Amino acid sequence: MKAAIYCRVSTTEQDATNQLLALEKWAGDRGWQVVEVYQEEESAWKAGHQKELARLKADAGRRKFEAVLVWALDRLSREGAAAILNLVDTFKVYGVKVYSYQESWTEAPGDIGEILYAVTGWVAKMESERLSERTKAGMDRRRRELGGDLPVRGKDKRKRRRKGYFK
Repeated sequence: MKAAIYCRVSTTEQDATNQLLALEKWAGDRGWQVVEVYQEEESAWKAGHQKELARLKADAGRRKFEAVLVWALDRLSREGAAAILNLVDTFKVYGVKVYSYQESWTEAPGDIGEILYAVTGWVAKMESERLSERTKAGMDRRRRELGGDLPVRGKDKRKRRRKGYFK
């Protein structure tokens, strides 16, 4: 079977090597041929910014492979259940199955997968939101420790499109 590997890390300070090595070994152990590796250094929370994911979907549409291997489903998206289901369904339309190294149930046959994809997408979104809350709480605490006179950075007020800034 021809397979693609999709690895994602959130920042340039992180490295996808651990994901890549495990997924290459996983494919090799199954006798699958890895035809392409897609590596991303981008948050999975910002829809439309993942250029490698877009390329992966386009290549799936060209029938370049029958399987996509990911470390975990949250590498695809942290936008919630709908986003994960949408991605998995898109690949399914192209005859491509998504396999997750961390979620072995992605290999199970039958319809139970759809509900498990939804739950996994929801959990990924909740984890991302909790991480954001902890980060903000830590920044607030540090600001108070330093006397509270540090500027509080608000949200960017510029109007945005899904794929970037208005000019």
